[in-house]
Amino acid sequence: MNKLDWADKRNLTMLADFYEFTMANGYLENDMEEKIGYFDMFFRSIPDDGGFAIMAGVEQLIEYLKNLKFDKDDLEYFKSRGIFGEKFINYLRDFTFSCDVWAIPEGTPIFPKEPIVIVRGPIVQAQLVETMILLTINHQSLIATKANRIVRAAAGRAVIEFGSRRAQGYEGAILGARAAYIGGCIGTANTIVDRDYDIPAMGTMAHSWVQMFSTELEAFRAYARIYPDSCTLLVDTYNTLGKGIPNAIKVFDEEVVPRGFRPKAIRIDSGDIAYLSKKARKMLDDAGYQDVKIMASSSLDEFVIKDLITQGAQVDSFGVGERLITAKSEPIFGGVYKLVAVEDNGVVTPKIKISNNVEKITTPGFKQVYRLYRNSDKKAIADVITLHDEKIDESGPYEIFHPLFTWKRTTLTDFYAKPLLVQLFKDGQCVYESPHVTKIRDICKAEIDTLWDEVKRFERPHEYFVDLSQDLWDIKDTLLKEHK
Repeated sequence: MNKLDWADKRNLTMLADFYEFTMANGYLENDMEEKIGYFDMFFRSIPDDGGFAIMAGVEQLIEYLKNLKFDKDDLEYFKSRGIFGEKFINYLRDFTFSCDVWAIPEGTPIFPKEPIVIVRGPIVQAQLVETMILLTINHQSLIATKANRIVRAAAGRAVIEFGSRRAQGYEGAILGARAAYIGGCIGTANTIVDRDYDIPAMGTMAHSWVQMFSTELEAFRAYARIYPDSCTLLVDTYNTLGKGIPNAIKVFDEEVVPRGFRPKAIRIDSGDIAYLSKKARKMLDDAGYQDVKIMASSSLDEFVIKDLITQGAQVDSFGVGERLITAKSEPIFGGVYKLVAVEDNGVVTPKIKISNNVEKITTPGFKQVYRLYRNSDKKAIADVITLHDEKIDESGPYEIFHPLFTWKRTTLTDFYAKPLLVQLFKDGQCVYESPHVTKIRDICKAEIDTLWDEVKRFERPHEYFVDLSQDLWDIKDTLLKEHK
């Protein structure tokens, strides 16, 4: 695979909020460069009021962290601002990333308030990487989550990502297509993504192809002669039922079948898709093309697709563009990056941020996340956030409880626990190899299958439980009382 390492193409180290650098300079001026900070990335709510989100973007995060460096132009820039000390300039000149980093693997369902990325390291470095961690994980997790909603709405029918031309910039198009594939799309219209990530590129013709010829029939003939083994025709340029489909059938009869091939599909890109697809199905079947598929596009999302299926639309696959690649219905994945502990001489001190808004109170300490599964059917029961070195005993009863309404408690038996956070970097060196994106897609499907159907509902899904271990809750409760 000729994979595009986009972090190598440009030095993205400077893609950070300016206050990351002013704080870094301040830490150095206060001789705090050896102080160790622990940061959690987590999110507070699921887009579209869904039941779960999907982790994505870890591979690109690794690429970014492996390529952190400041060049001569960067140093000259900081000097020109006149507010950064010589110690800071020298620190950047000799910069070597030395943090430890953990993350939940790509394709894993994730839930609010649990750490999905943890960074431990010198406070200057751990602070500097905040913006790119959030940018990378927020974007791809958003698109993977939206894509999976659309794929689930399609109820087994194929979904292809069609959104490049409406994406927020070229990296939004490329990495958005990657994330959409993780979420369950079977391919993309974006050619560079096929070349660089082995995600199948798919596409046939635009209306302009049909318009370039004197008649629609001539346009279809020309295309079928070039691609008889993969002939898919766009039938709605002029009159879908009156001309488009009859012309497609004529070309199938005269140009495709005589060459020993079967036509693949027709595509409908406008009009009443439910009505047109039913009529098209009958016309194709009556002409002996029961095997020819019908593809629909045109401003689709999970809600439109669900309605089409409910109305009996005879559609075999969907091309979904702008509403997927921009996550139009809720285009923000609200991940945040918060300090949760500091370390001096090997002693870790938990830190907490308190707010009048209970949702914004952080969970302190260096942590791990466990997913608990029932042994009987391998269904996920709950996630438990623990201290990093805690182990969940699977041999006996284990009590979980709601982290706000602590009287709501359940005792579990006959379960197993899986730690979710894996180490990506140790002392600044990468110790994790990202799976191929096809493997990540398979992981995503398998992990979603462990969730209860009630969690996967589109409307008012069941809230999946994310609890704290007793030890972690005790630390949080103590800090809350100390800061009254």
